[in-house]
Amino acid sequence: MRRVKVGHAARWEYFRVIYGRYSKAEGKAKGGMLDEFCLTTGYHRKYAIRLLNGLPPGKREEARARGRKPQYSAGAVSLRGAVWEAAGYPWSVRLKAILPNWMPWIRQRYKPSAETERQLLRISARQIDRRLAGKKSQCKRRLYGQTKPGTLLKHHIPVKTDSWNVTTPGFAEIDLVSHSGNSGEGEFAYTLNLTDIHTGWTESRALLGKGQEGVRQALEEIQGGLPFDLLGLDSDNGSEFINWHLQGWCKQRKIPLTRGRPYKKDDNAHIEQKNWTQVRKLLGWERYDSPRAVEAMKDLYRQELRLGLNLYLPSVKLVKKVRVGSKVRRVYDAPQTPLERVLASASAHSDQIAALKKLRASRDPFQLGKVIERKIEGIYAMANPRHSPQAIQKNRQRSGPKAKMSPRPGCGKDARPASLEIAPRFPLSHSHDDELPVTFLMSRRTLPK
Repeated sequence: MRRVKVGHAARWEYFRVIYGRYSKAEGKAKGGMLDEFCLTTGYHRKYAIRLLNGLPPGKREEARARGRKPQYSAGAVSLRGAVWEAAGYPWSVRLKAILPNWMPWIRQRYKPSAETERQLLRISARQIDRRLAGKKSQCKRRLYGQTKPGTLLKHHIPVKTDSWNVTTPGFAEIDLVSHSGNSGEGEFAYTLNLTDIHTGWTESRALLGKGQEGVRQALEEIQGGLPFDLLGLDSDNGSEFINWHLQGWCKQRKIPLTRGRPYKKDDNAHIEQKNWTQVRKLLGWERYDSPRAVEAMKDLYRQELRLGLNLYLPSVKLVKKVRVGSKVRRVYDAPQTPLERVLASASAHSDQIAALKKLRASRDPFQLGKVIERKIEGIYAMANPRHSPQAIQKNRQRSGPKAKMSPRPGCGKDARPASLEIAPRFPLSHSHDDELPVTFLMSRRTLPK
């Protein structure tokens, strides 16, 4: 005899009918009804018992929340995100060190309750990463440069290939960051970046062009603002550094000048990192080629940005690397601001340190961040729109996909000319979408649609 299967709706109606009778039945009657229910619906006997002894049809038990209850309130999470944005989107370990340092200004600006303040100070770095994961998905980058290796004096300046192992401030790496947009033609702005290896102290200056004398003057200005003596410089092989002007300036002040290997960016890893975190993330890849834009960049570098990076934002230093099986685990020291590391050294200039400590106590980092953001917006307004990445992308979208060129055989005049243009399909960012090629993190700029 063929068994007829009952549909879901029919099983549910039958369950609604038999539920009341089953709850009133006793003894063997219940057993007979259970046998009939299992035979009709095809349910397992244990499942049928749970249904008939459970809640009435149409009434479901409220689903219990799985896992632990959240330990941090929405106010604490929102306040942590506000501090993260005001501090320039630091790493979670650095943000955890920022929270107690900035607590006097947090109380003054946001007036958190005692419980919210306790939650802010108790949260771990890993939990900060989890809570801020939704806000970290818009970081994109593109990297390219405009400096070429110089041959003059190249063999007179020693190559430094060993790792830095210094315990006093004063040994620094320097580099130039170009602000040429998508065109290297003509004269445009550069940022001269200097970072101290031991303390992480960073200074920047803006230049119009990369003339050797201009680089030397900017470096001399940076040296006058450092709270310690400059004891050594290490650069790449660009002609803006490998020249008689800079070598004579270093010899006169008895500052050793070394250089990295050509095309080996790892030899200048410290300054390459600062080029991204403290220049590209702020000013992006726009083209700045007017004296007015350069003066605005100089004002930002000399005033608010210098104070914000060196007085209020802690950083970590790599202590050692531990290999665990096939993985390498990096161990870092406790986060400290560059000023705190300078204070811990015995070679700091006491008069400049006193002035910097007074500035740190008197300035509000939240207000400082707003001033930096406002000045960055003003600098963006001075960019040359003809050579901006957005303008190039719009032109490509208007023109549509280009037909592929078939390579011509032969050499010389018959050879296919090499193109320096980056193909539109080439991934230039970490994101998988194609909306915009650049995200400017600290400025939170509203880009044109």
